[in-house]
Amino acid sequence: MKTRAAVIHEAHTPWEVVELEVDDPRPHEVLVRWVASGICYSDLHMVHGDVRPRFPMIGGHEGAGYIEAVGEGVTDFAVGDAVICAFIPSCGRCRWCATGQQALCDQGASTINGNLPGGHFAFHRNGLDYGALGTCASFAQHAILSEYSVVKIEDDVPFESVCIVGCGVPTGWGSAVYSADVLPGDTVIVIGTGGVGINAVQGARYAGAKRVIAVDPVALKREVAEQVGATHAVATVEEAHALAQQLTRGVGADKTIVTVNVIRDNLLNQALDTVSKGGTLVITSWADDQSNNLNISSVLLTAYNRRIQGTLFGSSNPNYDIPRLVDLYRQGDLKLDELITRTYTLDQINDACDDLENGRNMRGVILHDAV
Repeated sequence: MKTRAAVIHEAHTPWEVVELEVDDPRPHEVLVRWVASGICYSDLHMVHGDVRPRFPMIGGHEGAGYIEAVGEGVTDFAVGDAVICAFIPSCGRCRWCATGQQALCDQGASTINGNLPGGHFAFHRNGLDYGALGTCASFAQHAILSEYSVVKIEDDVPFESVCIVGCGVPTGWGSAVYSADVLPGDTVIVIGTGGVGINAVQGARYAGAKRVIAVDPVALKREVAEQVGATHAVATVEEAHALAQQLTRGVGADKTIVTVNVIRDNLLNQALDTVSKGGTLVITSWADDQSNNLNISSVLLTAYNRRIQGTLFGSSNPNYDIPRLVDLYRQGDLKLDELITRTYTLDQINDACDDLENGRNMRGVILHDAV
């Protein structure tokens, strides 16, 4: 079959919407028709060269849709099932899955280059094999995915809202609930409240934090942060540091979570300085993958007995946390509708990315059936 998809052929070039040939599903693969796709800054990391995948590549790794065909050996999914993709496949059998660390599944090795488990590529055009970012390709109308990369949900929820539960929501939520281990009464600082950080705010609130200080230079993001659980919102890390000191009588934040788009300059030392003695700094953000950019003061770390924790996918387990987060949304405990600023057609992909980059959106969503 053929499908339309937004692709990129090299870094620092715009997205191009093209028609691709799509393979039939092989054993343990499924064909999905995407209904909605979130637009995450990780897609822009590929455009900007912060990550260096194998090109050409189909974008999108936050998707909700329906299964239209299944390959041999697929037993957990059937045609018509509603699913959300997980950009980290989880096989359920490797050491990491078997110990409850699905975000570290060995099948995740294919995430950057976009090949399916087993090494093959399912999309083709003019003799070229196209990869699928996060093995999901939710910027395509139809996609072949491993059965390890989809999670079944009920279809009684709007796909344009829950599609972001494929990446931004669990990554942010888990950064607070799992990686930072926020406890009732904690003071938490979240630095960067875009599509990931805004959900770290929600996770910290839900875990019982007494104070959640959101930090973002964009007024829209500060406003939304206060709507979904932040007790305070400021524009700079310096303001957050001073506020945390004031609110805690000089103790500082129990947990600080860095969820900015790209780590630059002296941000990590500034963030570490906001953390209390014995507290935790969680680093969820990305930076240029070929630079050594974790320049940390050993005094700020060692002399105060602080801990630094990196996190992938918020240390969440896709098969457990994605349905759980959808349930929390259904119950009103997780705000998603409020995070969707605007929807786009597939042909508006470059406008959507421009809006994301320039702070005009909390989250933009592509609706594949929109005209």
